[in-house]
Amino acid sequence: MVLPSQGFVDAGRLSRIYDNTTATYKFYWFISIIDLICANPSRRIFSFDEIIAGMIADAWYPIHYFKLSFGKLDSLESNILEIQRTLDIPIDASKSDIKAQILMNIDNHDIRRIVHVFTLNVPYRFLSPWIPGATNSQVITESQVFVNNCPYAIFDKTILINNYWVDYLISYSDILKDFSFWNLSIFLQKRNPNVPDIPSKLIRPLQRSPLTRQHRFWDRYIQSVGHINCIYTGVELTPGKYDLDHFIPWSFVVHDMLWNLLPSDASINSSKSNCIPSLDKYLEPMTKIQHAALRENYASNPSDKLFEDYLVFRCSIPELIDASDSYFFELFKNEFTPMAQTATNMGFAPWINTPAYE
Repeated sequence: MVLPSQGFVDAGRLSRIYDNTTATYKFYWFISIIDLICANPSRRIFSFDEIIAGMIADAWYPIHYFKLSFGKLDSLESNILEIQRTLDIPIDASKSDIKAQILMNIDNHDIRRIVHVFTLNVPYRFLSPWIPGATNSQVITESQVFVNNCPYAIFDKTILINNYWVDYLISYSDILKDFSFWNLSIFLQKRNPNVPDIPSKLIRPLQRSPLTRQHRFWDRYIQSVGHINCIYTGVELTPGKYDLDHFIPWSFVVHDMLWNLLPSDASINSSKSNCIPSLDKYLEPMTKIQHAALRENYASNPSDKLFEDYLVFRCSIPELIDASDSYFFELFKNEFTPMAQTATNMGFAPWINTPAYE
């Protein structure tokens, strides 16, 4: 990705800020600075504490909700988990609430200790493209005269934004954040090689997409057979009287593909939540309903674009429809088994204490 140039800003040096990165700190440091200056365009001075609070708030969602690994050399993950336990902040808290709670409790011994960790090197190493091979004290001295027009100067645990950079950071904030998240995605994909769609797991969406078309698909099938029974509870389900369950949690797959959705009793979403169902108990009844629904819907509406969701199984839709139930099950088993195992390895808990429907 080529960064834009403007005036005295050296985009070439800026493009090298993530070279030789071994942890996520620089990504989140820069993103937090951009957010702060865009929210406060008349300010030039920002404290280490408020920048680091922004770092923690930005990394909160991928760590808590998607359970991404940040790597063995990165302490952001473990420190965020400790902050959550210490302050009892809800894992689904908003970014602004997380920042506010951290800054409100900044004098708490444990919080101060955690925040201090990120003040030791990150503010100084970020300036390496402009002030290479320098100690922290040398970076402080040289940054204060804006050597090589570096983006900020360091003064006693605060940064002063270089006037030449203010308009640039605000004008190109979206491009600079995209650049940062793109590089962060590459960094995290190497540390989470079996996890799908890393870019979609870095920022909390404002809202989830409605499942209107998917409900229509299942309504047609249930209408054709009168009713079906929830595979988890045995409760009878009729058109419009059910919830759609992501068999493997949405927080792992980050999609609403039809083959991972199943009508369920309304009580299931709250009890199953982000847990992994037992494939031994539930995968076979799930695939039987999937196969029957696919056949019925294709017979009545073969042009439905939703059928494209099933192409992940590397078969045409007619081939899937004509497949035996055992072959259809094997296709699903081969797709779901590694997903469930990877999710479990990442810390998604198994779903227990709910009997399978017999």
